[in-house]
Amino acid sequence: MIIMYKNQKYNKIILFVATIIIVLTLAVLDLFNGAVKINLSEAINLLSNSHLENDYLSTIFFDIRLPRILTAISAGLALSVSGLLMQTLFRNPLAGPYVLGVSSGAGLGVAFTVLGFSAFGLNYIELMGSGGTILAACLGSGFFMILIFAISLKVRDVMTLLVSGMLLGAAASAVINVFQFTSSEQSLKLFVIWTMGSLGSTTWQQWELMTIVISAGIIISIFIAYPLNVWLLGDENARASGVNIIKIQNLLFISTTLLAGSVTAFCGPLAFIGIAAPHIARIISKTSDHRFLIPFSALVGIVMLLTADILTQLPGSEFLLPINSTTSLLGIPIVLWIVLKGKKMWL
Repeated sequence: MIIMYKNQKYNKIILFVATIIIVLTLAVLDLFNGAVKINLSEAINLLSNSHLENDYLSTIFFDIRLPRILTAISAGLALSVSGLLMQTLFRNPLAGPYVLGVSSGAGLGVAFTVLGFSAFGLNYIELMGSGGTILAACLGSGFFMILIFAISLKVRDVMTLLVSGMLLGAAASAVINVFQFTSSEQSLKLFVIWTMGSLGSTTWQQWELMTIVISAGIIISIFIAYPLNVWLLGDENARASGVNIIKIQNLLFISTTLLAGSVTAFCGPLAFIGIAAPHIARIISKTSDHRFLIPFSALVGIVMLLTADILTQLPGSEFLLPINSTTSLLGIPIVLWIVLKGKKMWL
């Protein structure tokens, strides 16, 4: 028994280290991936602060590619962990980070800013600056999570909470449709581009702010990792084991809001990473222990989003695919397999 436990622990360490190596490899590949080619010697010179004849390479390297890769790492980590938390809460394999309306709230906030202002002949960039979209998304997602939190105080059934989140999402979609119908062509185009998601529009300062918020969400998720293991056995068993269900549920809401809300605000709604990554982590690791699943799911999410970012760059072309297109192409087959499998793989 002891030997088996040691072997399992050893295998998890190997798996964790191997995944970290894959993450680093993909990050390097993504760093050199793009219409403008940067060779290894140029990259080394850039990192060592040596002078280069082509200053524009420094701009591409430090102001475009590095922030994009770091944003992909932060976003992949956040979406996968928040997706894992939602799947555990609802015991549903198809639950994702946006199931409670975080994405819908952010979309409503952005629609109100980008589309609503234009309906009155106002320019949101002149009024709110370049960060207006991020602020609007933060306010929208935060407002929706306050509503969900208020509903959770009234109901104790998580399925009722799930339905409430879906209804709020439907209401947000209805309001967004009204904004789209009354907005100008230019504003509508800006909003549609936001819904496609983007990793390349984040500045260093924005990435730092996003990472701080995500770090807070990750710390909370690690704090509730063991109680979530007990929760998988059912509410009654969890209460019998001394787990404060209401406290854990509230912390779970806060963590999900910080993780998914920050990604949506800075990158737009990124599809399928939060649903698919936790399942891949469970299948590979063959465990439901959240103390391991949380960090391992984070690594899997990073691998998926870095891979998706690499695939957005078409070979030999300056044209970039929307990041949501590649995340969907990666995630949909996995989600479809989960549906066809018809098993409770989240337990």
